[in-house]
Amino acid sequence: MKDRARIAQPTVMHVRCPDRLPEEAYRQVLELLAALGPVVQALPPTCALVELNGAVRYHATDAQRLGEMLRVRSICRLGIDVRVGIGPTITVAATASAQIRDPGGVLVIAPERVADWLGPLPVEALHGIGPRQAAALQDYGIHSVGLLAAVSPATVQRLLGKKAGRLATDRARGIDPCPVVPRMLPASACARHHFTDHTLDGAHVRATLLDLVVRLGSLLRRRGQAAQALTLTLKFAGGASWEKTRRLTEPSGHEGDLRTVAYQLMDAAGLQRARLTGIALKGEDLLDAGRVAQQISLDQARESRLLAEAAMDRIRDKFGPGAIGPAATATHRHAS
Repeated sequence: MKDRARIAQPTVMHVRCPDRLPEEAYRQVLELLAALGPVVQALPPTCALVELNGAVRYHATDAQRLGEMLRVRSICRLGIDVRVGIGPTITVAATASAQIRDPGGVLVIAPERVADWLGPLPVEALHGIGPRQAAALQDYGIHSVGLLAAVSPATVQRLLGKKAGRLATDRARGIDPCPVVPRMLPASACARHHFTDHTLDGAHVRATLLDLVVRLGSLLRRRGQAAQALTLTLKFAGGASWEKTRRLTEPSGHEGDLRTVAYQLMDAAGLQRARLTGIALKGEDLLDAGRVAQQISLDQARESRLLAEAAMDRIRDKFGPGAIGPAATATHRHAS
């Protein structure tokens, strides 16, 4: 029965991205995780969890192979290496990922190895043990996870407090019943551009904004989300900035709808001789696109644009984000 219970334990993947990873890159890593398994828990700003039981069955492979697949895809598609820890619980998986040296790697801890693997680790290496807790334990000679597991729970509770002591003892013994809880991405998405040279060229700025609209719309549709508002941020030479938000008439992730509001925001900025250093377009108050009511439309031109947009999305998925788009954005990219 004991071996059977071990086999039944869920397999958890804990992923650590590089420190100070930009938000948009972090979102892209989360998208790779969602393609790997259906149960993903974002842990901003740079970590995430994946419940692998269903993924192992779906991909007909083992957890080690799934971790290696994720790392290869992240490096090849995003240029980002990750540290992947896999174990029977969140605590074990997160502790394992923290033991991998930069830039990345995969470490799998099988259920039957948990006690032997955790035991020699310094107590501060156990996921969930903070610096103050580690210092309190070390003051009483508890320097390793194995010693923490061996000490009576009552003693640990006197040192750390009732709840914290109980959690620390359980984690040191490989006990962590917490499940991976699907967590939505933060309710915003952003596309940014930094001008290498301060620009006064209104046409160049407009083309850049259109490029951001295309990128933002593509990102929203790929994630199955719709924006209820847009925020435009302009950064100027000297450090000043301007920001304004406008709500859409209806939630949308379609380029035509986003473009209309983005141009309204740009017109509201009233740029004349301002030297721009950067521009950002953010979709706010995001919804699941499936929750947006589909109105019957008599606008054949709009319907045609939506069909063309879907076709372009398929082309971008196959050949890359820059494979197709408005002519103005292509000219802008070459100029940049």
